[in-house]
Amino acid sequence: MILTPLQLQEFRQNGFLILRNFLEEKRCEAILDVAKVHLKHRIEPIETELGYNAKSLEYRRDITDYSSTKKQSQVRRLRQVYDRDILFKEWMENEKIRPILKQVLDDEVVITTAHHNSIMTKMPSPYSETAWHQDRRYWSYTDDNLVSVWLALGEENSQNGVLEFIPKSHTMNFLPEQFGEKDYFLEDNPLNMSLIETKVSSNLKAGDVVLFHCKLLHRANRNSTQKPKISFVYTVKGKKTEAIEGSRSAQYKEILLI
Repeated sequence: MILTPLQLQEFRQNGFLILRNFLEEKRCEAILDVAKVHLKHRIEPIETELGYNAKSLEYRRDITDYSSTKKQSQVRRLRQVYDRDILFKEWMENEKIRPILKQVLDDEVVITTAHHNSIMTKMPSPYSETAWHQDRRYWSYTDDNLVSVWLALGEENSQNGVLEFIPKSHTMNFLPEQFGEKDYFLEDNPLNMSLIETKVSSNLKAGDVVLFHCKLLHRANRNSTQKPKISFVYTVKGKKTEAIEGSRSAQYKEILLI
């Protein structure tokens, strides 16, 4: 499967693209079943809600030990999922999506296990909102040719925290004062307000895939339902894009998809 010229143009222009009904529902259910077991038993490495909120930008950029220290807090994500289960590995190496990733990267495709490589949860909570940010802010690479692959494992909507994007923001240059603590894009900054008004989102169903650029501003509202929202995200880069030596990005293995 490959993208049409219009789809490729949409990705390059807006910084994201939705692929509807990409993965079969049965495979999504199987992935979700395994994820729920790992979440239930809190199989490390995990990141908890309290652990996430307490971490500085420097910690997220530099630390490689993700074992959780907040044992009583809700699990925010399962980390390092590539090596957790064959179902996770098979999705990340999915042959159907490889030609698409090669198109958007315009290079050979490499999975980086250093970033994302996670089962993401959004638990019912007034504190589960995610602020506007660019994923690239704590990654260390020679360029920005990185794309994240988000797989919905169930319904994702405005009530349970669907992804929101600011189209074209991956091509924009920002001033340091437009970002606050931990490099979150400030919603109350007058320079940002009109841009945030252009935000878009789209409901997702199990099997839908979202591709988005590492510099695209995105966020997710809190989960105000009674059920957890569980998703799968991993990141790929072009082969010519190299992790900077000595950084956290260089501490984990990479998988070339031929």
